[in-house]
Amino acid sequence: MSIRDDERLSGADDRIVAGRAADGDPAAFRVLVVRHAPLMRSYAHRILGSTDEVDDVVQDAFIVAWQRLPELADLGRVRSWLMRIVSHKAIDRVRGRHPHVDIEEQEPSIPEVEPPADVVEARSEAEELCSALGELPAAQRQSWVLRELAGYSYEEIAAELAVPATTVRGLLARARRYLMVRMAAWR
Repeated sequence: MSIRDDERLSGADDRIVAGRAADGDPAAFRVLVVRHAPLMRSYAHRILGSTDEVDDVVQDAFIVAWQRLPELADLGRVRSWLMRIVSHKAIDRVRGRHPHVDIEEQEPSIPEVEPPADVVEARSEAEELCSALGELPAAQRQSWVLRELAGYSYEEIAAELAVPATTVRGLLARARRYLMVRMAAWR
């Protein structure tokens, strides 16, 4: 593939790029990775609450995507499909965490500019949020994460979950109400 073909491919619609990647074109898959990895990393970071595992989760999601891309029925929805994969991988990672982990294995170096107490508080809040999200029913958790972390509209969430937009509103209202109560100590 020439440089000019690469440029055309990078400017192509997701449906075209995903179609070529599904046919086994590694250059097309590379375009999908470059195009969607930043959002996937950000999304995984919000779920995991730390950067330690983000790259592993995103890499695992892309491995699954490469293997299963030919099974995707609507190639135009590759972005939401990738987000769903990374969501599942990140949530699985949160669920698999052990409650008593050696703190020296988990603590990255603290930047000089942030007071240690602020860093500890932020991490504790993120861990509590991850725990609270894990307690939500799957549809509520997915709706909340798609809306609050990925910035999806109600209509996009409805399409993603294959439910009416009114159902999404109800799911989000229940999720927000639960999280407000559960996270009340952190307000």
